[in-house]
Amino acid sequence: MTGFTRRTVVAGLAAGVFMPAVGARAQSATIRWGESLAANHPQVLMAERIAKDVKDKSGGRLEIQVFPNAQLGTGKEMMDSVSAGVLQMTTEGAGAVSVFLPPLSVFEAPYLWRDAAHLAKAQGSPLFARMNEDLAAKRGMRLLAVTYYGKRHLTTGSKPVQKPADVAGLKLRVPPVDVFRAMVEAWGAQATPIAFPELYLALSQGAVDGQENPLPTIQSGKFYEVQKHLILTQHVITPRLPIVNEAFWKGLPAADRDLIKAAMDAAVAWQNQELLNQEAALVGQLKTAGMSVVEPDVELWRKPVLDVVPKRFEERWGKGTFDALANL
Repeated sequence: MTGFTRRTVVAGLAAGVFMPAVGARAQSATIRWGESLAANHPQVLMAERIAKDVKDKSGGRLEIQVFPNAQLGTGKEMMDSVSAGVLQMTTEGAGAVSVFLPPLSVFEAPYLWRDAAHLAKAQGSPLFARMNEDLAAKRGMRLLAVTYYGKRHLTTGSKPVQKPADVAGLKLRVPPVDVFRAMVEAWGAQATPIAFPELYLALSQGAVDGQENPLPTIQSGKFYEVQKHLILTQHVITPRLPIVNEAFWKGLPAADRDLIKAAMDAAVAWQNQELLNQEAALVGQLKTAGMSVVEPDVELWRKPVLDVVPKRFEERWGKGTFDALANL
């Protein structure tokens, strides 16, 4: 699978090689699922579990092939490919998907969700259902689940940090999402968007002073090798969203859609718990790996963000949307 690239996906589409059989009489389908995360991350292992379950229960008719480590392109490139029907599936954060439907960025708003259970309620909310239908109609993609990606925390290289004033002027890597940039700027730091596959190198070369991610991502990305300090700011509880091309999805028989969805629901529940388990153990592991761990007064980090961000994005999200989700 390592030889399979974004270029061959495009070439395959042009040749008709990779198009699944669709329609009510479809007997088989090959589903290619691109991931930007490392192969050992629970999110990728979730996709592999789905693939095995679907293959077993379909008698091999449905085959999901998982391509981790950004083999098929950056997160944005893979979403573009799914939207165009070149790639069947990928997974991304709500903020990144909001490039295609801006109101979705509210689901990754800082200091919105209380915990993983609170986030899980989002999938059943009318707001999520409405945005999902808009995404399918306007951009040809559908969200199949809301998964827990973890609580995001801050790391820095050489400078110890306790409070937002300590990051004033530091270059902090953020995903290419304007809500994240607004959050970091509310702390007084310089928000520096960098694609995830390029992050380790940027940290190792000092192009940025720090970054923010959930603990399992800090671990699987080996950021502890190039970052000295871990600050448990808990600033975002991130949902990642499995995305499927809408035309492909609608072309599958209903029974096959149900089979895939059931496999996904089971694997998402496993992945969510696995990430919670890892988070419980990883602080100690990262200490052992050489990181200093700071448990700051989270309110010092929350207040400047909530003073600015919900108000700034209210027009995009819809009046009262942030509060409605916060109160689920």
